[in-house]
Amino acid sequence: MRDLTVDLLNELFEYDKETGKLYWKVVRQRGKVGDEVGCDNGRGYLVTGINGKTYKVHRVIFLMHKGYLPKTLDHINGDRSDNRLENLRAVTRSQNQHNRKLNKNNTSGFKGVSWDTRRKTWRAYICLEGKRIYLGLFKTPEEADAVVRKAREELHGSFANHGDQ
Repeated sequence: MRDLTVDLLNELFEYDKETGKLYWKVVRQRGKVGDEVGCDNGRGYLVTGINGKTYKVHRVIFLMHKGYLPKTLDHINGDRSDNRLENLRAVTRSQNQHNRKLNKNNTSGFKGVSWDTRRKTWRAYICLEGKRIYLGLFKTPEEADAVVRKAREELHGSFANHGDQ
């Protein structure tokens, strides 16, 4: 995004702070002034083309309003299409991982809880700075989840996401 400037973005787009949506201020090949900017990239992010390059809309919005672009941005509520400025924050890669939702292939129903087939019990763990921290073995997934939630609140702070969202 080195070639993008705040001035250029303000020439091209109008931002609606209530909805987090961008609208074109200029006529485009496939659109007109006032059209909403962005289409889904198949992963839940809105993307748009500027000067022959593709950009994620939330990154454009952040740069427009903050004047800089961090390496990693996070959607606080986990909704990749919610690009309201108050829902975007600069984060480290590790912090961004803490705010992940429950993986689709999760079989326990709880983030950080898995079945230990060898011991026939539930294993609890949490990740911090790329390292997996073992929290113990439990009779039920609910017991393991309670321990993981407590550790997540302590270690991840405002980036803690329990997978309920």
